[in-house]
Amino acid sequence: MQIYNLEFTEAEIKQAVAADRLLSMEIEFSRICNFRCSYCYVADKSECTNELSRAEIKDTILQAKALGARKIIILGGEPSIYPHLVEMVRFLGREGLEVEMFTNGTGIDAEIAAILARERVRVVLKMNSREKELQDRLAGKKGAFQIISKALTTLQEAGYPSEELFLAISTVICRQNIGELPAMWKWLRQENIEPYFEVITPQANALENSWLTVDSGELKALFMQLSAIDQQEFGRHWEPQPPLVGNKCMRHQVSCVVTATGDVMPCVGVTIPLDNVRNSPLADILKNSEVVNNLKNYREMIKGECRSCEKADECYGCRGAAYQMTGDYLASDPTCWRNDSCRKL
Repeated sequence: MQIYNLEFTEAEIKQAVAADRLLSMEIEFSRICNFRCSYCYVADKSECTNELSRAEIKDTILQAKALGARKIIILGGEPSIYPHLVEMVRFLGREGLEVEMFTNGTGIDAEIAAILARERVRVVLKMNSREKELQDRLAGKKGAFQIISKALTTLQEAGYPSEELFLAISTVICRQNIGELPAMWKWLRQENIEPYFEVITPQANALENSWLTVDSGELKALFMQLSAIDQQEFGRHWEPQPPLVGNKCMRHQVSCVVTATGDVMPCVGVTIPLDNVRNSPLADILKNSEVVNNLKNYREMIKGECRSCEKADECYGCRGAAYQMTGDYLASDPTCWRNDSCRKL
């Protein structure tokens, strides 16, 4: 599984940290979206004003490239309805950058799918249930299931997935879908689509919708079950650890997020604006940020049970969950089953 920065070697990550360099950057082209997902990190009341122009977006991307970034991850809003998506994708291709796009699939017709395939864009399609009513409910939009299903078919007709064309399904783990996730995992493996299942970060819309919550014991049981499925049926071996199933998040070591209005943040969960690309060069923002430096030096700075955990050399928990639930981005991950305190929350 190769989402985010795990296609980079451990040596590359260490070298990037030592040299204050990036390997990837996540960026929002716009926060305009046609879905109202119940778990989204962007609150429904968020405004879509004063957003970066195309020229500003391109300049920010070039700054990231100059810092060593080889991969740009397009977030949203919904990228497929951004009116300049094709222009941006082709720009990224000309710059020799790998592109990964998270999308609900709304704007993916045959023409767009063909362009994405031609530009070798890694597509991560959001699908939280194979049940029509539940998918629509989680997306906050009637007809969402049909939109997503049509996009998946269109992408497959364009050649996804293949050795050259990466396709994943992004799924949040919640109370309503947890029972169907083992079957969904098997289906994705059989279709050669990478499953990208993650624990919900309790922020923005998710805080307003506590009915989504799954406790840490249930999360552990699911992770263990999916690990057993992968090992027994698909010959894949991995040790369960949150927040990503079959994967680990090390993005703070080599990545950052630039929002649609230019704010630079460590990730979508650690919503601490470090500065704005309209005010300062990206290199200066990252180099001079105490938050970024603390996260890169997590082994010394992280607190509590995460610091003493047996997996601390390769995991630092979900910093977003820590920040959103405790106000301290260096606190132990309150959602991890290895954290005794999670049972008290």
